[in-house]
Parts: sequence; C-alpha cells; structure tokens
Amino acid sequence: MRIPPLFAQLVDDTSLLLPRPTAPAMGQVVARYLEARGSDYGGLTGQLVCPVSRLSELVTELVKAGPKEPVDVSLVVDTGLGAVPKALSLALSRDLLLTPRTVETAAPPDVDPIWLERVSEFVPEDVLPVVEPRRPLNGDAEDTAVWLDAVRRVAEHGCTPKLRCGGPRPSDVPTEDQIAEFLIAADSAPEGFTTSLGLTSVSRREDPETGLVEHGLLNMLVAVARALVNGDVQSALRETNADALAKELGKLSEAAGGAVRGLLARCGRGPEPAPGAELAGLGLL
Repeated sequence: MRIPPLFAQLVDDTSLLLPRPTAPAMGQVVARYLEARGSDYGGLTGQLVCPVSRLSELVTELVKAGPKEPVDVSLVVDTGLGAVPKALSLALSRDLLLTPRTVETAAPPDVDPIWLERVSEFVPEDVLPVVEPRRPLNGDAEDTAVWLDAVRRVAEHGCTPKLRCGGPRPSDVPTEDQIAEFLIAADSAPEGFTTSLGLTSVSRREDPETGLVEHGLLNMLVAVARALVNGDVQSALRETNADALAKELGKLSEAAGGAVRGLLARCGRGPEPAPGAELAGLGLL
C-alpha cells in the first residue's frame, strides 16, 4: 500500500525505551518490527529505537532474523557520549543488518553550543543528532522557561529537538501548553523534532477515574499543522474525536503535509501495533 507522504516512515518503535521490567524481550521487538515493516502498512514504519547499551543484543537478534533489508536504527545514548564511537563502529560494520539514522541523547538544562558541538563531533554527517533537553516535571514557570531556551538552542545549532510524551509517571506527559510552547521553540530546527513514547493511540485518551492523559498521534499532527498557521494548538491537543481530527488532516494539501512533516519528523510508539488499520478506517490511508 502506498502511504501518503504525511505518514511515510512516521512511526518509530520505541519499545526498548520502556523500563526494563516492562520492556518486551529483544527477540520479540525485532520480530514485531520486521513483521510491521513487511505488512500492508509497512510504509508507516520508521526507525527501531535502541539504547546504546543494548546494541550488541540487537545485532545478535538481527543475525538470527536475517532481515531482507537493513533495519533503520536510532541509537539512544544511555551510557555516556564516550560510548557513541564504538556503537557507531559496530553498527556501520554490520551494514547488511542495520543502518544508523540518528543518535539521540538527553541534554542538561544549561545546554550550550560547546556541549552541542561535542555531540556533533561524535555523529557522522549522514547520521542525525537528536537532543532531548529534559522537560522539568514540576511545572515551575522558571524551570519551564529554561527548558524552552534549551530547546531553542538545540534547534538553532542544527540538531533535532526531542519531546518525551509519556512514561511511567503522570508527570512524564507534557501538558497542552507545554507542547504548544515546545512547537514554537523547535520550529527553527532544520530537520524538525521527534517525539518518544506516549503516543499509544490515534487520538487523545483520558482515564475518567485517574485523570491520566495520553496524547494522540492525530492530535500531534493537527497541532503541528495549526502551529504553522498560528492556529489554536491547545484545542487540537484536547480533541478526543478521531473523526474530527481526520477530517481536518484530510483538508491538508500536499504542500501543507510536507510542511507538517518538516516540523514533526518522527513519532515514537511503544509495543502497541502500528496504527495503519485505524488510520485507514478514518480514510487517511
């Protein structure tokens, strides 16, 4: 099936970023990723996101699986920047199994050009540096302003900012206002921004008992589209009607779709199945 440019290679598999007690086994992740890539909606499948500390394990499972084409991999730095050259060397030496596309790392709140330049030095020209300034979980206005300044510096340096949209704690889910502010801060990034975890459903879900919120994939796309024309981002993120979101997205021209993907490069998704059938049911594929 031909996937429209707005959704092509949009959905990364971020299962391996889940806490170890809840993360699926490596073999299971690889098998599911390859199955998704070869399915009718395989064109939706983006990168397989893997912590650097588990790269050798990933290579072992890929040897067993024998993929027909190399797997696009995003390496997440979890053992310090010093481990990146060795990890890239391993990945590049196994070019029939995998292709490193991005290197992702968390950033300190006071991230500066010197630190960002150090990250860039570790990453080859054909691999994209992705940097996640850690969002404050306390909601403090001053700390939030520091975070947004860091996002701007990352974007202005030419790196790709990353926004974590979920996790084991309720505070891991950014508010609508925080996402809207992040979009403004990240809009100068030449390769757009990425999200990780959290986008487990096509549209926003709310637990009526706990009040916990999960942002939706379509909500994020519509929010980005509105941000590009100074529209109401927050209401797009609060919408729970998938049909309404799909209709709004359906009105985007190819040019607008390209602009949306220019800002939102990739979305992370955990062990849930790729949303191809849901998107098709809404008339988007």
